[in-house]
Amino acid sequence: MATVQSEIPQFVDIAIVGAGPQALTVVTHLLQKKKSLRNRFAVIDPAGEWMQQWHHQFAALDIPHLRSPAVHHPDPDPHALRTFAESRPRELFPPYDLPGTQLFREFCQNVIGRWHLEDRVIPGFVKHIEIEQQSDRQQFRLLMATGKTLKARRVVLAIAGGTPHYPSWVQSTIAPRDRLLHSHNIDLRGLQLEGERVLIVGSGLTSGHLAVGAIARGAEVIMMARRQFYEKLFDADPGWLGPKYLKGFRAESHGEKRWQMIQSARNGGSLTPAILTQLRRLARSGKLTFYEHCQVKQAQWKGEAWQVHCENREVHDCIAHLPIDRLWLATGSQLDIQQWSVLSEVRETYPLPTLHGLPVLDEHLRWPGCELFIMGGAAALQLGPVARNLFGGRMASRRIVPALVKNTIARSSSSLSVAG
Repeated sequence: MATVQSEIPQFVDIAIVGAGPQALTVVTHLLQKKKSLRNRFAVIDPAGEWMQQWHHQFAALDIPHLRSPAVHHPDPDPHALRTFAESRPRELFPPYDLPGTQLFREFCQNVIGRWHLEDRVIPGFVKHIEIEQQSDRQQFRLLMATGKTLKARRVVLAIAGGTPHYPSWVQSTIAPRDRLLHSHNIDLRGLQLEGERVLIVGSGLTSGHLAVGAIARGAEVIMMARRQFYEKLFDADPGWLGPKYLKGFRAESHGEKRWQMIQSARNGGSLTPAILTQLRRLARSGKLTFYEHCQVKQAQWKGEAWQVHCENREVHDCIAHLPIDRLWLATGSQLDIQQWSVLSEVRETYPLPTLHGLPVLDEHLRWPGCELFIMGGAAALQLGPVARNLFGGRMASRRIVPALVKNTIARSSSSLSVAG
């Protein structure tokens, strides 16, 4: 367990909001470039420790290994994880040495220890970021949910920022709290599902993990998706990790076209070959049924079970006659920085264009006009479709760290066009 820094300082040079893998990545890259910044930054996260939410999600969904290869991780040395795992080769899964969940957890703890970051996370929820202008000097005031404040000259937002996406039919449903859950709120640990029927909506890897976990706990599962379930090793082609596709992406100056490239690259939810093989095996054994090109039209809680009416009845037998014990939604999340209340004053003071909820940042992933940097999925228009992934954290750090180290100040807007 990491040591927790309990006191919020009055002022820091750099405030990093979030303590997930992207935040850890930018911190290690920052210290690699300039060790003297060690005592000039603070990391703020509600959990008060590194990677808490990441580790919780992997444990809650019973995920055995990562989808990213072993070269993708928070340490600046791309070979660090393989070196760490030299005596544990069975915890690197084929193909491309995908690190096991426990191995990755212990490796991250090793990274935290090697960079002496155990006590760098301050527990706190940043509710609002305000901008204070003093003559020619600008600084930020971070207001915590507790009422405490922290002032910083520069801010790096390393938060996921997405909100769970719920299909429209959910709005009209009333049911016991634990019988309709989004994947963000599901914890497989401790669940006993013997004799229950679970309907899982969604076609991505999360739906696959939920199905395998539910069946292992005694449930019969129906997986439903608007499209065909298909396999893809990574959520975006490896060509997006280098110049093969990124060269063309960066050359594209039209934001809308970049957004279309991102959508095409990710192409919605997909399952890894290993998970899809496992699911097909479970389907052959009668424990799982696939409903493809189909979606829920209406769901009603009647007595002790769901009655679900689906569309495309000419394609599938309607499942309305089947009592459904639990409805799980693996329908992803929506990201729209216009909805981020934490940035309401920043948006008012320095309005910037957005596309489909994504901000148009400058080349350093900086909010034009102020020293606020954004990494993660919200930086996709600059980084491409892997922005929210582990490698996206490395890409973001390469953009942000030089601006922090050299103390560059940009007051111009991004060159990316958002014209119709």
